[in-house]
Amino acid sequence: MVKSYLRYEPGLAFGVIASLDGNITYDPSGLHLLAPALDKIILWNLKQGLASKTFSASVRSTHTLGVTSIAASSSSSTSIASGHADGSIRLWDCEKATCEATLNGHKSAVTALRYNHLNSVLASGGKDCDVILWDVVGEAGLFRLRGHRDQVTDLVFLDSGKKLVTSSKDKFMRVWDLELQQCIQIVSGHHSEIWSLDVDPKERFLVSGSADAELRFYQIRNNAEDIEKESKWGILKQFGEIQRQSKDRVGTLRFNKSGSLLACQVAGKLVEIYRVLDDVEARRKAKRRLHRKEKKVSTKAMVGENENGVLPDSLSNHELQHPTVVVSDVFKLLQTLRASKKICSIAFCPSDPKVGLATLSLSLNNNMLETHLVDTDKISKLYSIELHGHRSDIRSVTLSSDNDLLMSTSHNAVKIWNPTTGACLRTIESGYGLCSSFVPGNRYALVGTKSGTLEIIDVGSGSSTEVIEAHTGSIRSIVPIPDENGGVSGHGFVTGSADHDVKFWEYQLLQKPDSDSKQLTVTNVRTLKMNDDVLAVAISPNSKHLAVSLLDCTIKVFFVDSLKYFLSLYGHKLPVLCMDISSDGDLLVSGSADKNLKIWGLDFGDCHKSIFAHADSVMDVKFVRNTHYMFSVGKDRLVKYWDADKFELLLTLEGHHAEVWCLAVSSRGDFVVTGSHDRSIRRWDRTDEPFFIEEEREKRLEEIFESDLDNLNEDRYAPKELVPDEGSVGVPGKKTKETLSATDLIIDALDMADAEIKRIDEHKEDQKNGKGGEFQPNIMMRGLSPSDYVLKTLANVNTNDLEQTLLSLPFSDALKLMSYLKEWILIPDKVELVCRVTTVLLQTHHNQLTTAVAARPILTVLKDILHQRVKECKDIIGFNLAAMDHLKELMSMRSDAPFRDAKAKLMEVREWQSKRMERGNTNERRKRKKQKPSIESHAGA
Repeated sequence: MVKSYLRYEPGLAFGVIASLDGNITYDPSGLHLLAPALDKIILWNLKQGLASKTFSASVRSTHTLGVTSIAASSSSSTSIASGHADGSIRLWDCEKATCEATLNGHKSAVTALRYNHLNSVLASGGKDCDVILWDVVGEAGLFRLRGHRDQVTDLVFLDSGKKLVTSSKDKFMRVWDLELQQCIQIVSGHHSEIWSLDVDPKERFLVSGSADAELRFYQIRNNAEDIEKESKWGILKQFGEIQRQSKDRVGTLRFNKSGSLLACQVAGKLVEIYRVLDDVEARRKAKRRLHRKEKKVSTKAMVGENENGVLPDSLSNHELQHPTVVVSDVFKLLQTLRASKKICSIAFCPSDPKVGLATLSLSLNNNMLETHLVDTDKISKLYSIELHGHRSDIRSVTLSSDNDLLMSTSHNAVKIWNPTTGACLRTIESGYGLCSSFVPGNRYALVGTKSGTLEIIDVGSGSSTEVIEAHTGSIRSIVPIPDENGGVSGHGFVTGSADHDVKFWEYQLLQKPDSDSKQLTVTNVRTLKMNDDVLAVAISPNSKHLAVSLLDCTIKVFFVDSLKYFLSLYGHKLPVLCMDISSDGDLLVSGSADKNLKIWGLDFGDCHKSIFAHADSVMDVKFVRNTHYMFSVGKDRLVKYWDADKFELLLTLEGHHAEVWCLAVSSRGDFVVTGSHDRSIRRWDRTDEPFFIEEEREKRLEEIFESDLDNLNEDRYAPKELVPDEGSVGVPGKKTKETLSATDLIIDALDMADAEIKRIDEHKEDQKNGKGGEFQPNIMMRGLSPSDYVLKTLANVNTNDLEQTLLSLPFSDALKLMSYLKEWILIPDKVELVCRVTTVLLQTHHNQLTTAVAARPILTVLKDILHQRVKECKDIIGFNLAAMDHLKELMSMRSDAPFRDAKAKLMEVREWQSKRMERGNTNERRKRKKQKPSIESHAGA
């Protein structure tokens, strides 16, 4: 009988506040912050410091789906878009936290996303150098723009969404006319890769930043009067440059919602915040600048005449009255924000604060989120989210004996978690913890650090009670000594260290001198000296054998009671980093830096099997209790499930985005916990679903075959173009497994419909001849007519995949499909679908259709019907829009909307008047200051 196993599947993932790759942004309401968390998006409530919602796709293999960019629509919509590392884009509903659609078009990671002002069009740029425009409402691609020679880094809409500006690592910015679908201007000037750009809300200026020492500013000319005839395509005009404070490259440039502030985040710890003056203030500042210049000219006039005999050029009266505004008159450095760690991304809050100018949020590279209040004279920190994750990678995870608590260690802290909910219960400052273990009773825990100290943690109070100088080298392993039955006992524990020592410790409860309570401490009772660094220690469940792995690639086995030498296990080519002994004490498994797992028999020390387990070093391995099943993790980001009796790989669990350092298996084996370099802790749950080894092997072979199929779709053997085509090229989608399977379904439906039509015709002939009985329709068509069955199959294709699906159809099948279009066009709600299908098939098979005799009657009929039906639909939509506008007017007449608008206008006028009064007061103070020295000088004279 074939043996079955129970499947493990991804469960909870926690510990990540904000990952490094994606950008942060505020949700459409402006109340919460969206942050990428590897393959998920977390909606953070900044005031409470809690995660309100989590956006995660229901896809098993998530290791390629890391979030690389996020875009939120304006407050009038609830749509959110996320770009992923595999080139896909997901559209989310922010209120429901559900994925509404998946758009496939980019061949590699999506690096930039931006909505237009109506939230109807989404622009995306990727590492594949392409820019794709998407219809958000129709959930389909509009067109692809090609022209950049390197990764697209940022993009922004102009002129009410009619134009698009993109920046790239190729040092150029491109301005695209979206109606013409062509590049109308190429902007050069940067000497290095352009990393970010943004436009102010009033579309006066565009700013771009690179690794150059200055920010470049451009004036935007949307009005026809502003554009000269000789440069009618010049939308962006060079305005000037401003020297940056930092030498690091620009990371992100963003204006706030009102356009009064510009934030420049560099690739280090700084954010430079510039004040943006309006036109009136900028002209006033330009006048003051020219007056100062005029004074300098007049004071130096006499000196110039005496020395050179030539007067310096004085400014004309026209220049003084109508000064030319330069970039320094509009943009002024206001504040510089210095963070504690490197900044990954920034975002302005769209809603204005009650106090101060704006609220700015930062994501740091140490898994933190900070929110600061920007004011004219200072920047103050408002909120910080840091308790829900470690500042660096997780080096060890340990479960308590009852599986209710999980402990994880990193370079400066120990955290206690609830493994069921993922909630952080305690955070304790510590040294660099490399290994950890709970003390029997779960009231205390032990942490071995890189500096050689042993820290005793009080779990209940969340404090470190004692730090013991246990070793002179780093402690690599802490193993509790089990009792004779294999259970956890209070006998003590063993530590292995890089100082060549294996030490045995006992627990002791000592009376506190200042209170009645007792405190746990440990004492060293025995020491086993080794010849080399100790990397890992394991004790058999019956406390009989002690296994020690050394830096010389060997494993030494000793008797625990006498510490006498028993066995030496040779075979690994590189040091053994981890090992474990099965519950019955028969097997020892060792994982090494040579990527292999070796299974040893502890009775004679023979190697049962050597398995090439991982593509990189094996970092940890553990047996499931009371079985010979085991889990291993490695630097190749994978978790693998093995049968040590059959030496078979059972499952490969993918999910981590970086090296996996450690794992812990629950005492019942119902879940496994892993800790990784990506700062996430993942729980893998055992399900009731059985699986068989052969089935899993076939699945893995199918995945390899499908990945090869994807590579073939890319035409890797076709000659590559030296220079990509400019403008709109091809369709925006791309071939995927879904599009190929959808093509197969359509071909099957067409063949089935043809066969059914032939059967119907034969039945009619038989009835004429008096032979026919009752017609039995094909049950596979579910009671539908042939035409309806094909239409249903076509309508089930995902909107975004329709074009690529039709492109894969052979000409013969495309001709069959077109024969049904004249029937479908009469169905009112299928007019749009028929138009899309007709357009794609005509563009794809134009040459064959014009020459094929069979296609002429079909095209003739479609020519007559199609325009008429589209015009009818257009008239209906226009009528409905006019009716909705009429209803809107009626509702506005009955509501108090005009008074609300008047109130808002009144508040704007009052605010403008108060600003004017403040400016008048400041000008008076300046005049008084200037008058004081002149009065004093007259008095002295």
